[in-house]
Amino acid sequence: MKDMMKTSIATKIIAASAILMGGPAAFSHVVLDEPAALAGRGYKAALRISHGCEGSPTTAVKVIIPAGFQGAKPMPKAGWTLSTSIARLDKPYDSHGKRISEDVAEITWSANSPDNWLPDAWFDEFVLRGTLPAQAGPMWFKVLQTCEKGRLSWTEVPVSGTSAAGLKSPAALLEIIESATVGHQH
Repeated sequence: MKDMMKTSIATKIIAASAILMGGPAAFSHVVLDEPAALAGRGYKAALRISHGCEGSPTTAVKVIIPAGFQGAKPMPKAGWTLSTSIARLDKPYDSHGKRISEDVAEITWSANSPDNWLPDAWFDEFVLRGTLPAQAGPMWFKVLQTCEKGRLSWTEVPVSGTSAAGLKSPAALLEIIESATVGHQH
């Protein structure tokens, strides 16, 4: 029975990933390395930046943490300064017996010098981790990309559903899949 449950969960993740990879969001310019994950679990979000601003290199990346993504922790990048901003939560949550009423709302990586800029012809990943909500459904990571010349705002979210068709600058989509077991994991 336990093996069947694992197989069912794995099948859901594979199916969701296949759907998402074939959809328009897969062709956007900021995407998640793993576009599907189980509800209520820990998740490592690796956001891929695939180009600069009309040929100009990327100098900073800001991620706006979606509501329900708990305990966001960024991964440092060599040559980049890391900063976070904290905000009061509309819905506090419990973590390890402690009531959390404020949490990370934004994470910013800024290149320390031109030697660390991300050239337009290259791609890189900006990584954070946290815990997903217990409810299945779409979660959108909005990303602001600053370049030497210009800025791109990957912040568009569809009115409903997960189709990014027709969106010029879609946010990065994570499809949260229902999990048979929901609980805090690291």
